[in-house]
Amino acid sequence: MEKFVTVICTGYIRIMLISVFAIPVNAQVTDSVKIITLDEVVVSSSYKKTNNLNSAQHIDVVDETFLREYFTGNLTQTLEYIPGVHSMDIGSGFSKPMIRGMGFNRISVTENGIKQEGQQWGADHGLEMDAFGVGRVSIRKGPASLLYGSDAMGGTIEITQIPSPSENRFFGESALLGKSVNGTLGGSLMLGLKKNAWYMKLRFSEQYFSDYRVPTDTVVYLTQRLPIEGGRLKNTAGFERDLSWYSDYRKGPYYTSFAVSNAYQKVGFFTGAHGIPDASRLKNDENSRNIELPYSTVNHLKITSRQQYAWDKFFGYWDIGFQNNLREEWSRFHTHYGTQEPPAYNADKELEFSLNTFSSSVKMKTFRFERWEHTAGWDLQYQQNHIAGYSFLLPEYNRFTTGLLWLSTYRPNQKFSVSGGIRYDYGRLDISAFRDVYLENYLIEQGYDSNMIESYQWRSYSVDRKFGDFSGSLGIVWNPDNIHLVKVNIGRSFRLPGANELASNGVHHGTFRHEQGDASLDSEQGWQLDASYIYEHKGIHLTVTPFGSWFNNYIYLKPTGEWSILPHAGQIYRYTGAKVIFAGAEVEFDIDFFRCFNYRLAGEYVYNLNLDENIPLPFSPPASIRNTLTWKYKYVRAHTEWQNIASQNRVSRNEDVTPGANLWNIGATVNIPVGGIDVEITLSAQNLLDTKYYNHLSFYRKVEIPEPGRNFQLLIIVPFKSKIK
Repeated sequence: MEKFVTVICTGYIRIMLISVFAIPVNAQVTDSVKIITLDEVVVSSSYKKTNNLNSAQHIDVVDETFLREYFTGNLTQTLEYIPGVHSMDIGSGFSKPMIRGMGFNRISVTENGIKQEGQQWGADHGLEMDAFGVGRVSIRKGPASLLYGSDAMGGTIEITQIPSPSENRFFGESALLGKSVNGTLGGSLMLGLKKNAWYMKLRFSEQYFSDYRVPTDTVVYLTQRLPIEGGRLKNTAGFERDLSWYSDYRKGPYYTSFAVSNAYQKVGFFTGAHGIPDASRLKNDENSRNIELPYSTVNHLKITSRQQYAWDKFFGYWDIGFQNNLREEWSRFHTHYGTQEPPAYNADKELEFSLNTFSSSVKMKTFRFERWEHTAGWDLQYQQNHIAGYSFLLPEYNRFTTGLLWLSTYRPNQKFSVSGGIRYDYGRLDISAFRDVYLENYLIEQGYDSNMIESYQWRSYSVDRKFGDFSGSLGIVWNPDNIHLVKVNIGRSFRLPGANELASNGVHHGTFRHEQGDASLDSEQGWQLDASYIYEHKGIHLTVTPFGSWFNNYIYLKPTGEWSILPHAGQIYRYTGAKVIFAGAEVEFDIDFFRCFNYRLAGEYVYNLNLDENIPLPFSPPASIRNTLTWKYKYVRAHTEWQNIASQNRVSRNEDVTPGANLWNIGATVNIPVGGIDVEITLSAQNLLDTKYYNHLSFYRKVEIPEPGRNFQLLIIVPFKSKIK
């Protein structure tokens, strides 16, 4: 297997090297790359300013320059450099975004206007997207249910395309990525064409990585010490393969786009954190790139299209999409019941979730009146989830949601605006029943009474629930001059409960507990207030964004004190609603000085409290501050960063306190003219002092697995283009 992977990697890297050096040199570079790059930066800056002036919510916009400077090969981890955005990780393979302490199904990620739909409910499920293919990201912090539906009550991450070139041309880019901490070898090749009204791009990316290094030789779980031989977490290797196509057509007031992408990942689970930890399974096999059982695979296929038309005083578009998210967890067949036989086919497939999602979103804007702008919208989504495997956690279900919205903005002048809107969503969730005959026979053999057997043999009851609720917001934007900008927004949001919260009932491997849904749960409801103040003047930039939220039915996993009769299951954790508050703020300050220098401070703090039990919620991010000093001169950009992560002592039940840490990161980017183009080379080092620290949000935190150690990273990006008639 190792030889096969090595051959594949070597062949692939050769192709990338050829594309990096041969294609650019032979391209006809009759126009200036440097001018185009500057134009793109100006467009992005204007885009950010326009978005913040037109929205009562604060919006962070990051462009290609930012994404490349802090590129990690993982989009969620890159966005961690934005205050208020966090990454919930499992090893070096999967990452899930959190905004202001909210994650899972409370954060909406959209690409090309369609919400990404996968297995967001699990802490060990990541975001299946090609980090190389992301050009621009807008982040809305706080309630966004009005625009994006119930799953956006915690915020949204919007991924959009970079505007197409103004001139006809053939263009593209090659990229190579290397990381020392897990032996990453990766690359990406993009080819594009702009011809009159047509614009299209094709991208192929791959990454291979080995077991990653940690600055420790032991981890501890339930007082059991587990060895980490050679400083590597065994069976955390994996690979990722992505292919995408995007095209659009513009003719007068008409615009249409079409995109298809497929993301595939295969990543091993650290064997000491899956199932029951066992030191005998952690012996070094002298192969850091092989992927053994247990492991996970996920394939995400997405097809989207937009139809758009602009009239004199109207503007409308229709986004449609289809997605299939196929996630499988493989583990050597094992049974807690002596009567269960291994499946005849794919005996080691423990779990399979196949989620099909059909989406439609129609928006219409009108500018008929000088001071008024109105937006109407209709969203619709239908999901089917199928299951397989010898284990059970989540049943099959069908989910249908639809919502109508209206948003109006009044601008009496260029300095002040008021916006408000209302939305109604309806949802229906039809969950299939599941009877576990193996468990039934086991309970009979153990001598349990008929009532207990009847209660447990139905791992999922048939559930058919309907939900309906309103969300709304009211906000102001005050821009008295070009220096100050003040925004305040108050919103009511809600979220429909997911199938896992209503009907999950089984042992979730890796969390080491019996998770159980509650079919009687109502939707989450809450009020949220957020504000922002922005100051920009003579090289000084200051942004302060305080927020506060109150929920009367916030759904979370609560330890019940009841012990499950499922073998090796431990305590039952049941999804429960509670009254909860959130509060906090983000602060950004940066200043230009001595022409070439910039200092940036970015800090964040989140406070939450379960009012019913007077304890914090689980997975609460600790306060943190980043201090970054950047030097720019001509074709060179370098930065050094000191990151301070505070201790997280406010923890929920059965959650460990996490000590703080101080990290030092450095990086430099140089643009080297080669054959008329600029080759961009970025060399960076994360955790330069090899500090041992823990991520409070990590899936591996409970096993006391520290974060990756010192990492040196090299990223080479080579754009190329040629004018065509």
